[in-house]
Amino acid sequence: MQHLLSAADLDRDTSIALLDLAEDMAETADRPHKKLPTLRGRSIVNLFFEDSTRTRISFESAEKRLSADVINFSAKGSSVSKGESLKDSAQTLAAMGVDAVVIRHGSSGAPYLLAHRGWIDVPVVNAGDGTHEHPTQALLDAFTLRRRIHQTASRGRDLAGVRVAIVGDVLHSRVARSNAWLLTTLGADVTFVAPPTLLPAQRDAFPVSMETNLDEVLRSSPDAVMMLRIQKERIHGAFFPHEREYTRIWGLTAQRFQALPQKTLVMHPGPMNRGLEICSEAADSAASTVLEQVANGVFVRMAVLFAVLTGKEDL
Repeated sequence: MQHLLSAADLDRDTSIALLDLAEDMAETADRPHKKLPTLRGRSIVNLFFEDSTRTRISFESAEKRLSADVINFSAKGSSVSKGESLKDSAQTLAAMGVDAVVIRHGSSGAPYLLAHRGWIDVPVVNAGDGTHEHPTQALLDAFTLRRRIHQTASRGRDLAGVRVAIVGDVLHSRVARSNAWLLTTLGADVTFVAPPTLLPAQRDAFPVSMETNLDEVLRSSPDAVMMLRIQKERIHGAFFPHEREYTRIWGLTAQRFQALPQKTLVMHPGPMNRGLEICSEAADSAASTVLEQVANGVFVRMAVLFAVLTGKEDL
């Protein structure tokens, strides 16, 4: 695997191989010494043009656990604030001898430009581009689902027959898009649930069902409900009447959570807006996978970095 730019690029076998590799990486968490020498001598730059906490720290932790040398680049306070282009920033870093680039950018398609315009000749990993995709988030979500649903016998397993409802601001969510592609590739049945104004305009653009009635979807007892936050920084119009109205109709309230079957998992990519799209009772419950998703993100990103830098999807 040369790059990881989109979850849509991953076929079933490659996806399962990455998840199995992440299982191997997870075994290092119980060791007194958690580092692997796998990428010793390799340099990885985290090229973040957007603010991030979870994703940036998760990638940095994954890189350090693989013994790579880490360079963190933030657009704020850099030459980008003086007008330097993505191309010039990337080529400057490549000239310094980096071996891979992890990029988060506010413009959809920026990782593709980096990987395919010939500006640099190193692996590129998409850490989120605009409203397009966030493939490592989808992988960690699939990893978390597979572990919870299949328990210890998760290696080699897909998510055939697993039903997942992705609820909230789907229109602006790169997480929703990546999960739509990856989870369905792994055999899951995915439903987008949102106000009509926050669903994709083209209903056949993704291999998922699309609904507007959350209560009706929850009555079908999905295996997992993934709540998405309202992305206020990307919304420049009135997509619903009021936040209280949104919570009443599309939020995972305490009443809705209490009515869910005990087996239904509650997921959220973070950061959460408690009281808006999800209640604290659900977020802090035994059904919640929120903190597991954060922990599993490190193992999944270790697997991805190993795969793109060695060309192998197993140890």
